[in-house]
Amino acid sequence: MKIDVFIEKVSSFLPNNPIGNEEMEEYLGLIEGKPSRVKNLVLKQNGIQRRYYALNKNQEITHTNAELAAMAIRGIFKEEGDLANVELMTTATSIPDQILPSHASMVHGLLPELGNIEIFSTAGVCLTSLQALKIAYLAVAVGDKENAICSASELVSATLLSKHYDAEYEKCHSIGENPYFGFEKDFLRFMLSDGAGAVLLGNKPNDQGLSFKIEWIDMQSYANECPVCMLAGGEFNLDGSTTSWKMFENKDFMDKSIFAVKQDIRLLKRYIIKLWVNHIEEVLAKHGVKDVDIDYVIPHVSSMFFYKELLREIDERNIDLLENKWFTNLTWVGNMGSASIFVALDELVRTKELQKGETILLLVPESGRFSYGTVLISVV
Repeated sequence: MKIDVFIEKVSSFLPNNPIGNEEMEEYLGLIEGKPSRVKNLVLKQNGIQRRYYALNKNQEITHTNAELAAMAIRGIFKEEGDLANVELMTTATSIPDQILPSHASMVHGLLPELGNIEIFSTAGVCLTSLQALKIAYLAVAVGDKENAICSASELVSATLLSKHYDAEYEKCHSIGENPYFGFEKDFLRFMLSDGAGAVLLGNKPNDQGLSFKIEWIDMQSYANECPVCMLAGGEFNLDGSTTSWKMFENKDFMDKSIFAVKQDIRLLKRYIIKLWVNHIEEVLAKHGVKDVDIDYVIPHVSSMFFYKELLREIDERNIDLLENKWFTNLTWVGNMGSASIFVALDELVRTKELQKGETILLLVPESGRFSYGTVLISVV
């Protein structure tokens, strides 16, 4: 018999002070000492006004990815001793601090009070948050654990520093290639930021205050139909295939910015919204949920451009999930990848007067190779 699972607490951690658009390159650095030619265009489209970096202006890291996750987890608990009661920890991130050991192991190492518990890491892009959440949810739902902590964190700014692009820019310049060589890389420098969120799951609601019953978590991958759209640790090829970092010489790592995050914009525009709304329609029908019964929608969008495009597509399909139900904090906290959905939920909980019986739909897309996830929670 399935046991009801509740989100008992939500927490977020945003490093350092918010950074405005005019300050971004003071933290990320200038590629070849010159301001970016695409920065203003990208910022105009994405609509982000502020974001957070785990960096200082000397391009030094102030918090590791694992530290961001640990801070968000600690924010769940009033007393350090409460951590000892947690039975399972799951973690999500797109770019961990190292290839191995696992991100979960590194976070666990910063939280010794947890004791010798079971841990899981999920890997991917934005959808890793819901993958980690589902592992925690299922563990509690089948009675294997009484509670679980789930975190999602991103330290992406460290990969966006100018030093990772200088060598490639110089090489392209020296052989006469267009200085716009890296738009698919450069534009992401002004899209992504750092932060972490965490949720505590349990098999009973809070004695005091609101909790959120997880009605269901549903995810779909379209990787069997779609090519790679976002890539780090590899290179796009002209024929649409990709080449792993393992196939390159050491000098290529810098000359071609192999470990920089890059994206095929053409594929993104072709697939991201259409497949996302297909997914939303399918999972609502699968679970017998009527769109009119949804009170809040939290969409994880990478930019306000896609915010508008998603609204337009939903409206054209006559789905009653329009902007009057939406909540986003993208423009003032930035796009934190996998962490964004938990950070937005935390802010919704803190800023809205939620009522028992209301329902919240969490929507997360992933453009790595196009996967989507939806979570329905109800206020109890």
